[in-house]
Amino acid sequence: MKPILVAYATTYGSTREVADAIAARLAEIGHDAVVRAARDVRALEEHSAVVLGGALYFFRWHKHARRFLSKHRVALKGLPVAVFGMGPFEDKDDDYVSARRHLDRSLERHAWLEPRSVGIFGGRFDPSTLKFPHNNPAMKQIPAGDIRDWEAIRGWAEALPQALDLTSTND
Repeated sequence: MKPILVAYATTYGSTREVADAIAARLAEIGHDAVVRAARDVRALEEHSAVVLGGALYFFRWHKHARRFLSKHRVALKGLPVAVFGMGPFEDKDDDYVSARRHLDRSLERHAWLEPRSVGIFGGRFDPSTLKFPHNNPAMKQIPAGDIRDWEAIRGWAEALPQALDLTSTND
């Protein structure tokens, strides 16, 4: 079986770390997975499925995730796809609901896409690393934190083979 592509779009590295964790869990349960920055992926023919993740910034999914969908539209129509978003900085139910709503709005622009699984995970935030345009005074006032739930991320990854209809392993 061809490997699963876990593509990520990140600015500060948190989404890449989650993509690595997803690929690691897939490998632990017997599925080959490769991790690549979404902007660096040239073709999808060598993959059995795609998992695409991106951070949510100012109510939009990362631009490289959106560009990935546009660039690979034809190939993605023939592959099972799952997506995830890295969203809230605070561990509040309303913030997760809001993050999911913003991810869904970004995906609406790609109505042809029918993800088999969608995940929303909390994010990591460090105001000392902010670059323009995120380094405004209001953003620098937010306290640093990391609410990524690694158990939830691994659990979501473990369910992916079934969701993506990849039930056989590479044993």
